[in-house]
This record gives sequence, structure tokens and C-alpha cells, in this order.
Amino acid sequence: MEEYKSPVYHVIAVPVEKVVANTYNPNVVAPPEMKLLELSIWEDGYTMPCVCYYIPEKDQYELVDGFHRYKVMKTSQRIYEREKGLLPVVVIDKDISNRMASTIRHNRARGTHCVELMCEIVSELSKAGMSDSWIMKNIGMDKDELLRYKQISGLAELFADKEFSLTKEI
Repeated sequence: MEEYKSPVYHVIAVPVEKVVANTYNPNVVAPPEMKLLELSIWEDGYTMPCVCYYIPEKDQYELVDGFHRYKVMKTSQRIYEREKGLLPVVVIDKDISNRMASTIRHNRARGTHCVELMCEIVSELSKAGMSDSWIMKNIGMDKDELLRYKQISGLAELFADKEFSLTKEI
């Protein structure tokens, strides 16, 4: 019996023009998170490949997971140019039902952010001297969200000796 090897060990660079979205992905990402994803890919590069199914008769790769990473490549000129239009992809070979299930598993497995941990992160960044603007830009928060996390944390030192103003744009 052949030993199983996960698809991630076979990442390939695919011209983004050969990649197509599936019609069954219920996942949506709000504009602020899309901006953060674009920043993340710009700052860190693609750190996770997209998951696709190869359709040989069309010479296309249908997305199973990674639609938003794909969308960033399609909409961000700077990333498209830096990556030379090549999207990192792993290929799985499953029928449509199993591809749909895989899409949902990928989406649901990502989970959500825990409020308490996000408060702790905001607190630690503030204590480390990071400005509100820096936190908003690099963590992908808007002014109201940052203020809520600071208020929830209840840590007075976050506001001590600082003029807290949310009027500046990042």
C-alpha cells in the first residue's frame, strides 16, 4: 500500500487566469478584513496555498478553499506584479459533493476570534508602545473596534498618560 502524502507537499504555481471560483462557497469577508488580507499577503507573502480541483478538459483549477486569497491576487496590482500572476495551489481529487464538504470544513475550521484574547493582544501591543494607528493598521481594526477592546479590557493603564483620539485616519 502506498503511503499517504498530504497535498500541501505538492504546492504548484498556477497562473491566476487559470483559476476559477466555485459556485457553492457561502463564506464572505467584510471589506476591512479583505484590506487586512491584502496587507497580510503584501507583508508576509502567500503563506497558505489555495486548494483547487483540476478540470483537465478546461485546463482550469476550480477553487475549493482560498477564494479570498485568490481575489486579492486578482484585485491587487502590486501583489499580482510581485507574484508574477502566479497563485500557490495544491490540488485535491474529489467529486463535487466531497469538494463542497471540503469547502465548508475549511471555512468552519478557521473559527472566530475570542474577545478575551483579542483584548489581551490589544493590551500587550499598547503596553509595548504601539500606537493606536499602528494597531488599527496592522491588526485590521477600525477606530470603534479598538476602543471597544480597550474598554472591555478594563485596564486603566491603556489610557493612562495618553490622549486618546480617534480622529486621525491611518
